[in-house]
Amino acid sequence: MGSTLFVAFPVLAYLFIFLARISDVSLDVFRLLLLMRGYALPASLIGFVQVIIYLLALGVVMYGGFTDPIKIVVYAAGFATGNLIGSYIEKRMAIGYIIIQMFPKTEDYPALLNKLRAASYGVTSILGEGVSGMREVLLVTAKRKSQNNILSLMEDVAPDTFFHISDVRSIHGGVFPNK
Repeated sequence: MGSTLFVAFPVLAYLFIFLARISDVSLDVFRLLLLMRGYALPASLIGFVQVIIYLLALGVVMYGGFTDPIKIVVYAAGFATGNLIGSYIEKRMAIGYIIIQMFPKTEDYPALLNKLRAASYGVTSILGEGVSGMREVLLVTAKRKSQNNILSLMEDVAPDTFFHISDVRSIHGGVFPNK
């Protein structure tokens, strides 16, 4: 893989290693998240490409033995950068579904429920019991791309609402806007 070129111009080797590791690790992060969400076929195709890139980068690092510590540092820097970029890509693509469990104050509950339903989100209301007594809990299952919009609606109506968000592996049925 151009080993003569990389020997003559070590900076090209460093650049190749760094960019290859960024690509490889970014794909790996994305592949793992796809697997966790049940998208096995796209994940396996990404894994195929990822392994090829990984082997090419590792080959350049190992060419000539471990006599060039800069290659190792660049390899590690590419790995770290690839993790950041991979998580950024995954966040931007927002593949899959989430469930947001909201625990609004009693006085905020009706307005929050109505606002979410007016925005066409499927909301299930259940009665729960906490330390301070009974309260309504709102469950919203939605596409991950809708998360910021839902939280914005909640912030407008009930800014002190306790909530948490979980990833959903699969769903069946339900009410989703723009379905």
